[in-house]
Amino acid sequence: MSMFQGFGNIGKIPELRKRIVFSLAVVGLYRLGVFITTPGVDRSVMRSLIEKQGGLLGMLNMFSGGALENLSIFALGIMPYVSASIIMQVMGLVVKSIEEMRKEGESGRRKLDQYTRYGTIALSMAQSYLLANQLEGQNIAGQGDLVASPGWGFRLMTMLTLTTGTALIMWLGEQVTERGVGNGTSLIIFASIVSGIPTAVSQYWASNAGEIEPLTVLMLGGLLLISIAVVVFFEKAQRRIPIQYARRQGARRIYGGETAHLPLKVNMASMIPPIFASSLLVLPATLAGMNIPGMQMFSGMLNRGDWMFHTLFAAFVIFFAFFYTQVTFQPVDVAENLKKQQANIPGIRPGRQTAEYLEGIVNRLTVGGALYIAAICVIPALILQSLRVPFQFGGTSLMIIVGVALETVNQIEAHLITQSYEGLTGPKVSNLSGRRPA
Repeated sequence: MSMFQGFGNIGKIPELRKRIVFSLAVVGLYRLGVFITTPGVDRSVMRSLIEKQGGLLGMLNMFSGGALENLSIFALGIMPYVSASIIMQVMGLVVKSIEEMRKEGESGRRKLDQYTRYGTIALSMAQSYLLANQLEGQNIAGQGDLVASPGWGFRLMTMLTLTTGTALIMWLGEQVTERGVGNGTSLIIFASIVSGIPTAVSQYWASNAGEIEPLTVLMLGGLLLISIAVVVFFEKAQRRIPIQYARRQGARRIYGGETAHLPLKVNMASMIPPIFASSLLVLPATLAGMNIPGMQMFSGMLNRGDWMFHTLFAAFVIFFAFFYTQVTFQPVDVAENLKKQQANIPGIRPGRQTAEYLEGIVNRLTVGGALYIAAICVIPALILQSLRVPFQFGGTSLMIIVGVALETVNQIEAHLITQSYEGLTGPKVSNLSGRRPA
């Protein structure tokens, strides 16, 4: 009952109501653009090609919300922006000027965001050109030509259309992050995956000629519930490090002496690793379009969606879980901030020992978090593949859906609690001092 009351409180806050309406309007605009086809192509031929090959193309089509099979203006999806973000993160580790920009605060973040936008445009132009070349070479005999008029006119039009579409998606995502609810990029990917569920259900129904075995349905339902429970458990799990604030004498009273906790999530990277891994697996197909030796065969192996695809995907997920955690969580900076606040971890000396202690805990947590992400992304996909359910709606999509939903709900609850309303998951007890309620 408290959850329904929490939903009812959303309408009582004008600012929150406007943010939610704005986010829904942006998602609706994005979904509308998915069905606007790029000039000069036959999307029915492309749809049959994706249904035939599946694998990597199916995953790309999932992240674009069906825009790839429709060859729409949003066919590249948000992946060029994700790829540009990866490049900027990596460069931050090797280029000193970028690392200094990251430490400048808000001004530095804006400069990095601007560079990421420039990188997105450059990647979109390159990928759209390669995609245009691949489309010209994918005319299927007996089904009509995929491209009506091949040549430079088609290539330039495709580059202009798809690059503009990606830039629009990037801008829409930033607008949602700033003026809506939740992370705009994650919300767009969430909408893309959810929009494909009805199509997957209809395809599964058609593949079985309308005869669904009850045992298979029960297995799918059980797998879905177990996967959701595992995702929610690990996304909420955290290690709380006790913190003791030093006592200090004020004019009329003694300040400090309180105890608090530093929460460290088991999965600090959230759903970023599978998104980054999916984006990186697109690279062989891009290099194959550039006629690099060996890439055509390697891309074909990934398209099959067999053991090689799952092995590489799990390895990339584990790598990006460690990489993203190392980038976003800096034990030295956290230890320095605790020292400035005259706080320390009981039994641990401030400064270098605190940083080493936190680094050890984070590394152990990341091991568990990385293995969890790899397992939840690969194991359900293998089970669904054996049950002849479309591969792209496996653990990866489920983790992204649940992760984005939890993140969005947390932001809504933050707005509700700020306005002294009851949250979606029940009443909250204020405990700013860190002491347990009596």
